[in-house]
Amino acid sequence: MNPVSPPDIQTPCFVLDTARLRKNLETAKRVREEAGCKILLATKSFAMPAAFPLMKDYLDGTTASGEHEAIMGAEEFGKEVHVYSPAYTEDEVRRLTKVAQHIYFNSAEQLGRFGDIARDAGCHVGLRVNPGYSNATLGGDLYNPTAPTSRFGEVPSKLAQVNWSGVDIFHVHALCESLHEGSVGLIEYVSEHFAPYLEQVSAVNFGGGHFLNKPGYDVDALIAAIRKFKARFGIEVILEPGAGLVVNTGELHSTVLALHWNEMDLAILDASASTHMPDVLEVPYRPDVIGAGQPGQFPHTYRFGGKTCMTGDVIGDYSFEKPLEPGDQIIFTDQMHYSFVKTNTFNGTPLANLAIRWEDGRVEQISDFGYGEFRRRLGR
Repeated sequence: MNPVSPPDIQTPCFVLDTARLRKNLETAKRVREEAGCKILLATKSFAMPAAFPLMKDYLDGTTASGEHEAIMGAEEFGKEVHVYSPAYTEDEVRRLTKVAQHIYFNSAEQLGRFGDIARDAGCHVGLRVNPGYSNATLGGDLYNPTAPTSRFGEVPSKLAQVNWSGVDIFHVHALCESLHEGSVGLIEYVSEHFAPYLEQVSAVNFGGGHFLNKPGYDVDALIAAIRKFKARFGIEVILEPGAGLVVNTGELHSTVLALHWNEMDLAILDASASTHMPDVLEVPYRPDVIGAGQPGQFPHTYRFGGKTCMTGDVIGDYSFEKPLEPGDQIIFTDQMHYSFVKTNTFNGTPLANLAIRWEDGRVEQISDFGYGEFRRRLGR
């Protein structure tokens, strides 16, 4: 299906394609069934409750990066809720025990302070470990959980001091948009270097960053690695991908508002890098556009920028076979992961709306962000 913008959808708008989402979820289902593991949706990457009824048929639950995501997982997804944060307060842990069944602590210090609270409430307790292994190359150390001085996870040198009788889940998260080499490498590394601790827990969580549906990912290699790991240790295996479940399942639809010239042709869009696609600036990267080529590939090259006052609000340079005009549609591909969950209203820029393209081709807008949402976020 050619993902053109329906005439009744007001741009900018993120559009999820459920047919492509279901295809990705079938991959997750295969891994779950053939490897005998659990797969959770990491809502830090993708949080669209309207899509949860479809996703919950394929997944075991959600994993949250904080209290609000955990509440959403409990209320909207309705299966297992796992939650991890680099730090909690005591009151937060007590509240989390009401919505989550699995609570992960970042360090021996946090485990010692709050582990009994979670355990006494009937929750499974996890400890995040910094394994010292990662092949996360996207964005350099920006997205590398095991970068030098990283605040994520207990360091290996302190693990012997942990009271492992109070830990149910050995948790590592070391990947970012990794192909199977990273997934398999992490599993094998943990198996080789942390066996004494794995033998004292009932489950291991290999975190996220497994880019299951990215072209080139060898799903069979992942399944084989999980099977081998389970055969050795006899414990439950959990994966919590986010982007890997929704890669290439939707777009950001935008419109050319104005054309300008300053040493090159410029196009000002109603979509913004700083407010709608922050990762474009943070990683950085250049998102693909339907019908566009690299600069100079086609006769007409433009630099795309948003309508904010930040000079660096630049999305990238693109070329087209025909000149652009105000009102033309610009569709950025692969915009479902770490996109709308990170949007903001800098400059009073309206949030991009959300829509779903259902499998029958019908497109439904599921939000109506306007001034009211901007004003609400600024308090009374």
